Amino acid sequence: MLKGKKIILGITGGIAAYKSATIVREFVKRGAEVKVVMTETAKQFITPLTMATLSKNPVMVDFFDPTNGAWNSHVSLGLWADAFLIAPTTANTIGKMANGIADNLLLTTYLSAKCPVFVAPAMDLDMYQHPLTQKNLTTLQQLGCQLIEPTSGFLASGLEGKGRMEEPDKIVDFVECFFSEKKLLGGKHILITAGPTYEKIDPVRFVGNYSSGKMGFAIAERCAELGANVTLVAGPVALKTSNPLIKRIDVESAEEMYKATIKAFSNADGAILSAAVADFKPATQANEKIKRGEDELSLQLSPTKDIAAALGREKKASQFLVGFALETDNELSNAQVKLKNKNLDFVVLNSMQNAQTCFGFDTNKIWIVRNDGTQSEFPFKTKKEVARDIVDEIVKFLK
Repeated sequence: MLKGKKIILGITGGIAAYKSATIVREFVKRGAEVKVVMTETAKQFITPLTMATLSKNPVMVDFFDPTNGAWNSHVSLGLWADAFLIAPTTANTIGKMANGIADNLLLTTYLSAKCPVFVAPAMDLDMYQHPLTQKNLTTLQQLGCQLIEPTSGFLASGLEGKGRMEEPDKIVDFVECFFSEKKLLGGKHILITAGPTYEKIDPVRFVGNYSSGKMGFAIAERCAELGANVTLVAGPVALKTSNPLIKRIDVESAEEMYKATIKAFSNADGAILSAAVADFKPATQANEKIKRGEDELSLQLSPTKDIAAALGREKKASQFLVGFALETDNELSNAQVKLKNKNLDFVVLNSMQNAQTCFGFDTNKIWIVRNDGTQSEFPFKTKKEVARDIVDEIVKFLK
């Protein structure tokens, strides 16, 4: 999948720059054309001559060559490339990228790039874990950058932990996989629900839950990465979407989510219902704030519309339907009941018994329970990795 691809490799000033030589060699071996852009500091770790020899192209460091005035155009580079990989990416460069600082050729090329951008962080574990670094990485991902997460291992500082740049062959595999997978869901229209719903009691209070929407948004991003057109019906969350293939519809209540979902499902190839929709809403809503009194206040609740059941009734043979189940007990048996009653193809099961999963966390642990009677348990992972597992299951189902 890399044959004929045009790759820019950006190298920043970290000890992991020595691995960049192997990255270039691997790209060339797989048929790609590579041009290398280095920062001035990167030259202290690996020479431009080495990179030029391996890439078979002159290495660019400065905006122009002082010996002859030749101009290295970051705009032309950004238009030339099919992909821009920055490996290693230091904390300094990550911070500059996230904040639009363009004080060297590599950064101006990044801001001009029209192609997918991949970042492979490399730094000491304390720098990687620092809240500002994590915030900057989140910003880059929201802007559409592909993160090649560092691994845990022995670091140059002598410490051991997460921050070691991924190995060169796996980095090249990641980029190749991006191109090979890109069309797996091409031409498909997938409906996804995410986040909570809020059911008003009065103008300032509501019945709701703790859902952050992180799982549903990760699934939406993954589907779009694989070429699907995504309609994302999102409850009230503080998350952003970056992929242009995602059409976002913001709603607040279960009724609003029901209407938007029913409307979108008729033209969809399938739906993934990851939203934590409120099962009940106040039977009446006060038009003004309910004042505190001395007596107890009774709140009468009535059921909301069951979105999964409604779509299950409407589902055509050509459509798929995936539900989510969050359970506190009898997890698998409850998921199997939901699977059958709502005409689902499979259920993604979460358990509140698992620490640091579900509401608000960036990690999760799931089971996939299928309507053919089989089930799979997955290990504890980040929600981005869990999204890959769920979408992989959909790809297999569609095949």
